Amino acid sequence: MHKSLVILNNNKSLATNMLGDVGSKWLDRLHQHVAKDLRSKGWSQTEIASMLGSTQSTISRHLQKPTIKLNASADEAMIDSWSSELSQALSAIGAQADVVRQRLIIELQFTGNQTLRFDKTLTGLDLDSGQMESALLRRLEWAIGRLDVKRIEHIIPAVGMNIASCTKGARSNERVASFPGRIAVVNGKLRHHETPAFGVSKHLASILIQAHTMNEAKTSIINLKPEIIDEKVNVSQVKHICDQLGYSFATCKKGKLVGSHSKIDIILDEGGYGWEPSLYILAHNPLELIDRTHLIAGQFGGVTNEN
Repeated sequence: MHKSLVILNNNKSLATNMLGDVGSKWLDRLHQHVAKDLRSKGWSQTEIASMLGSTQSTISRHLQKPTIKLNASADEAMIDSWSSELSQALSAIGAQADVVRQRLIIELQFTGNQTLRFDKTLTGLDLDSGQMESALLRRLEWAIGRLDVKRIEHIIPAVGMNIASCTKGARSNERVASFPGRIAVVNGKLRHHETPAFGVSKHLASILIQAHTMNEAKTSIINLKPEIIDEKVNVSQVKHICDQLGYSFATCKKGKLVGSHSKIDIILDEGGYGWEPSLYILAHNPLELIDRTHLIAGQFGGVTNEN
């Protein structure tokens, strides 16, 4: 098997020399997203490393660290779309396929006369409003595909969960995208009946809008189930996890945020009569939200990421 290590490995000096610092981040984000996508599809870290011309330890770091940010939203959307295309194609071909050539473009030629070719251009421009909304809907679909049921099933509410994300500066539920209905576990897999859309969430969208108004950097949210002991929420456990991770903690009562906060990472609603307790995780974007969800689920005693 022959591999050129230009594109998908972590040779930062090479990437920087060829494309500059922006190009280095561009490649790192692509590499990180492909690794996370393949891991969510059941590939081991070793298999991912072999396919991408990297090492298991490097892949492990990519899976654990937050999503790499780029300067332009259009570039982020393009890289995210590209990584999804690439990982889906690699998954279809299989982890045992023998890569015979890898070029900067990217072009992958496989045995059996199969070729994948991607040629994308960075513009340095931001998306317009319509493009931004379409990109956000795609990100939500990619994000839900990355959630690992085994790692989060112990904190999924019995009635199901949802994830939502809003456009920058959103002040109404119409600017919040989410999945219609609920996302539930069926036969060990996450199931949702429809694709994400704007304006279909009320409660979760309301929580996100309140948080986004105070902390505009946070645009994505997921609702989960906190630990209940003797019919009461284990508040001290949630606060301890926030302290361990350096996350900002806030509370809400029946869907209304308590107090004013310049930074919000975790929101806890202890519930009450006729109101289910909820744990809300916030993030800068849907992809980071999945990273945070897996991380916090592990803190609650779930299954950790394995090779």
